[in-house]
Amino acid sequence: MRSFVMLVLLGLCTSVRADWPSFHGPGGLGRGEGRLPATWSHTEAMLWKVKLPGTGSSSPVIAGGKLFLTSWTGTPQKVERHVLCADAGTGALLWDKTVESVLPEQERIREDHGYASATPVATAAHVFVFFGKSGVFCFDHSGKQVWHTSVGAGIDGWGSAASLTLGKDALLVNACIESGALVALDPKTGKEKWRAEGVKECWHAPVVAQEPKGDTVIMAMSGGVHAFDAATGAPRWSCKSGIGWYMCPLPAVHEGVVYAVGGRSGVGGLAVKLGGEGDVTATHRLWTLPQGTNVPSPVVHDGHLYFVHDVKGEFHCVNLKTGEFAFSEPIQPRLDGAYASPVLVDGKIIVIGRGGRCAVLQAAPVFKVLASPVLENGRGVFNATPAVHASRLYVRSNQFLYCIGEK
Repeated sequence: MRSFVMLVLLGLCTSVRADWPSFHGPGGLGRGEGRLPATWSHTEAMLWKVKLPGTGSSSPVIAGGKLFLTSWTGTPQKVERHVLCADAGTGALLWDKTVESVLPEQERIREDHGYASATPVATAAHVFVFFGKSGVFCFDHSGKQVWHTSVGAGIDGWGSAASLTLGKDALLVNACIESGALVALDPKTGKEKWRAEGVKECWHAPVVAQEPKGDTVIMAMSGGVHAFDAATGAPRWSCKSGIGWYMCPLPAVHEGVVYAVGGRSGVGGLAVKLGGEGDVTATHRLWTLPQGTNVPSPVVHDGHLYFVHDVKGEFHCVNLKTGEFAFSEPIQPRLDGAYASPVLVDGKIIVIGRGGRCAVLQAAPVFKVLASPVLENGRGVFNATPAVHASRLYVRSNQFLYCIGEK
């Protein structure tokens, strides 16, 4: 047991920054290292592609040279979940472990997102995956299951898609759908450490931020942004957002401020200064946005917040200090919407459209499309956020995993 603890701590404290261990990369900020080709296609700058066993909307994560992903096969009456491990360099499948699903599953999930939507989180020794009411699982890098635990049995028409977050000493689970709670698990055993009730209409991974009183867990929900003590789950502060419905995009924390965008009704986004207590709306809310986005998470770069609209395909740039839009421009050629979150690499922002039409944009407060790559002839199903590792871009569709880089 002692060796397991040391390996978990090693993965948390000394992981290579180039790793992409969780949804939207290190810290959830969508920032990758290295350089990528200016453009790509099925034949251009394609290092390899592999056929996936099953479909899914979860995003790839990378740790210790291994790539982890989930998928599902079967039918709603007999769902089989897969935890996949591949060599990040070659794409060779190292193992494929199936886990038992708690049945019956819901007959249909809207927009066919499927039953494998939550992105795993990985350390140097373990990978943690979440399958809704079927529970949370821990595997080691050899594919051995270490533990499994349930966080609730609730279901929703959109399925279960809240990705996991690994804090300093807890695995954080947004079990909004399953039990209406934020749940902290012991990463060594899977046992529950604490539970914060009242989490509703929130679809993103928990966000860990540093505050003067210690780490806090940020959750953006319908109507407001809420902070919980990372050690106990006790409420710390809340800020009204003016966003009247659910929240999907992962909030970004940068230099003591949390930036959250939404998009269904009312306000489109807001900035909140960290470090308050109780209701901080009047004292810590810095600005709000008139428009946002419903699904993709934002990227922070060089004093600006960038995000793409999930339906319209518009690209937005906001000044972090003022909350004013530097631009709001439609991406052409049209992307046909975007669910994948943009990623930043080498001063460029990459957006993957839902059908496979993509855009490479300059990360600057002047709108410019640098390239318009296309995968699967623009007729595929791309809902997962790409990963960046060692100057390579990993893109997942419902059929394939692609590795893009200089040959």
